[in-house]
Amino acid sequence: MTTTSHPTGSRLTRLLRSSAGIAIAMAVMNVGTYGFQMISARLLGPGQYGALAGVMALMMVLSVLQLGLQATSARRIAADPAHVAAVEAAVLRTGWRTALVLGTVTVLAAPLVTKLLRLDGLLPAVLLGLAVVPTTVMGAQAGVLQGERRWFPLSLVYLSVGVPRVALGLAFLLVWRSESSAMLAILVSTWVPVLVGSWALGRHPRRSSSVSEVEIRRDVLRETLGSSVALLAFFAMANLDIVVARSILDEHDAGLYAGGLIVTKAVLFLPQFAVVVLFPSMSTDGESRSAIAKGLVFLGTLGAAGVAATYLLSGLALVFVGGAEYSGVQDRLWIFAALGALLSLLQLLVYAGLATRGVATKYVVGIGALALVGLGATSSSITGLAITVGCVDLAVLLLLIALQVVRHRR
Repeated sequence: MTTTSHPTGSRLTRLLRSSAGIAIAMAVMNVGTYGFQMISARLLGPGQYGALAGVMALMMVLSVLQLGLQATSARRIAADPAHVAAVEAAVLRTGWRTALVLGTVTVLAAPLVTKLLRLDGLLPAVLLGLAVVPTTVMGAQAGVLQGERRWFPLSLVYLSVGVPRVALGLAFLLVWRSESSAMLAILVSTWVPVLVGSWALGRHPRRSSSVSEVEIRRDVLRETLGSSVALLAFFAMANLDIVVARSILDEHDAGLYAGGLIVTKAVLFLPQFAVVVLFPSMSTDGESRSAIAKGLVFLGTLGAAGVAATYLLSGLALVFVGGAEYSGVQDRLWIFAALGALLSLLQLLVYAGLATRGVATKYVVGIGALALVGLGATSSSITGLAITVGCVDLAVLLLLIALQVVRHRR
C-alpha cells in the first residue's frame, strides 16, 4: 500500500510546488467562491440574493488593503530578496494594524451599509466588518509567499479560501436561509487561510536582514496605501455596478443583474492565477514587458472563449447562475461574460502599474470608477446598465494599454 500511494502523493506535492499548482489552487478557490454564489442564488432567490450580492461586492471593495499588502510585500521581496525578514515583519505588523482599524470602521458604518443596500437588518453589515479583519491579514501573509515564489504553501492558502467557504456556506444556508447566515459562513471561513498562512510562515525561518523592520515599515505602509488606492479604484469598477443596480432597478431586476454578475465573476477570477504568477516577473527589470504581453494574450484568449461559450451555451450557463428564476437574463449572459473578460485584462494592467510603482494608473482607474457610477446611474434597464459598464471598462483598458506602451518605450 505504501509503494502505490506514495508516488501519487509525491506527484501531487511536486505539482503544487510549481507555478501550475497555483493555477490549480486558484481554480479551486474561484470554483469554491463561485459555488458559494451559485448555492446562495438558488437557496435565497433573486430578492435576498441581490442583497447578499451587494454585501459581497462591498466586501470585495474593502479587500483592497489585503491586495495592497500582498502586492507591496511581493514586489519588494521579488525586487530585493536580501531583506525578506525585515519586509515580512513590517508587512505582517502593518497587516494586523490596518485590519483592526478597517474592521472597526466598517462595523461602525453598519447602519449606513444597511440603508444603502436595503438590508433586512444590521447583522449582515456587522458580519461584513468582522470578516474584513482576517481577509486583510491573509493578504499580508500571501504577499510574502508570493514574493519568494513559494508556490506550495501559497497554493495551500488559496485552497483554504475556496473549499471552506462553499462547504460552510451550504451547511449554514441549509439551516438558516438568509443573507445573515451566508455572511456568517464567510466570516468563519475567512479565518482558515489565516491559520494556514501562519503555519507556513512559521515553518520557514528567515535569515537576518541588515535593514531593520522599523526602517522600512513606514515605506511599506506608504506603498501599501498607494497600491490600495489603485486596487480600490479597480474593485470599485468591478463591483459598484451592483450597488448602482440596487439603487436604480426594482428588487427583482436588481436580483437578475446580480445573477448575471455571477458569470462576470467567473470569467474574471478563474484565470486570476496568471496575475499571481506573472506579478513577480512584472516587478523585475528585464522581465516586465514580456510578462505583460504574455498575460494580455493569455487572458484575452480565455476571455473571448468564455464569451463565445456563454453565448452558445446560455441554457447551461443559466443553470450555474441559479436556474429558472433567473431566466429573464439568460439571453444577456454573454454581455456579463464580456464584462468579466474586460475586467480580467484591466486587473492585469493595474498590477503591471503596481509592479513598477506607476502613479498614473490609479488616476485613470479612479476616473473610470467615477464614470461608471455616474453614467450607470442614468441607465434604466439591465441591458442598458451592463452596456454602459462595458463601455467604461473598455475605455479605461485602452488608456492603461497606452500607459504601458509609453512606460516601456521610456
